[in-house]
Amino acid sequence: METRRLQLLLELSRLGSMRAVADEMEVTTSTVSQQITALAAEVGTSLVEPVGRRVRLTPAGRRLAEHAVTILAAVDAARLDLDPAAQPAGTLRTAGFATAIRRSLLPAVARLATTHPAVHLQIAEHEPLEALGLLARDTVDLALVYDYTLAPAALDRTVEATPLWSAPWGLAVAAAAPGGAGNAVAVFAGQHDADWIVNSRNTADEDVVRILASMAGFAPRVVHRADSLDLVEDLIVAGLGVGLLPLDRPVAPGVRVLPLTDPDVRLRAYAVVRSGRVVWPPLALVVDLLAGQVSP
Repeated sequence: METRRLQLLLELSRLGSMRAVADEMEVTTSTVSQQITALAAEVGTSLVEPVGRRVRLTPAGRRLAEHAVTILAAVDAARLDLDPAAQPAGTLRTAGFATAIRRSLLPAVARLATTHPAVHLQIAEHEPLEALGLLARDTVDLALVYDYTLAPAALDRTVEATPLWSAPWGLAVAAAAPGGAGNAVAVFAGQHDADWIVNSRNTADEDVVRILASMAGFAPRVVHRADSLDLVEDLIVAGLGVGLLPLDRPVAPGVRVLPLTDPDVRLRAYAVVRSGRVVWPPLALVVDLLAGQVSP
């Protein structure tokens, strides 16, 4: 059903005559009559009946006019919601890795509560491959993902990525382990006999480990897999291996993080949306907020 025809029917129920509807809607009386007739053909029942020289709504016409109130209100709400110039409002579904949620998303939630209280966020913690899968299935509106400089993510044309921030990573070893500063290849060469710890839910850090180990002339012996950075530290303290950790994060006693340079290893965070979706006002607002493009 065309919303224009529903609007004419609703006005007819309110004003009582086709002439009054024509004057209100700035069309001819014959246009009103034709559109009401076309609407009746669409729904398969008569909507008006003659009463002398005027018309009135049939019982079916009155019921459809009642529905028209709800339908037209919903259409207006949808137009407002999708209008790029509209004030942002609505619920934004997000999925992202834990560090990005803490570092970027939670501050954004606090900010929105003050500046845009009609925007609400649903947050789910997921590693990049999981988050991108949810985005592809339209289960979430925004995915916070990461890659590494030595293992860049391969994103396809169905999504758009906005860079957020980057952080240096190093090789975490036991505090008493030998080895120190040097380029990444030399640091890795010093751990050629070690067992390695990699992420259990993503492959990016394992790719980095294998690339640098290959440059150092050996294949890493990957033994342990853990998603939690705290658990990675516990495994290192227990003498069970070495693994990558961020340089800008405090570590537990008994753990030392060796810088990696030439080549360096940096984690890069991105906000990813489906192509063409960022025009939705709540999504555009949050992406700009995460990227630091919204002024205080």
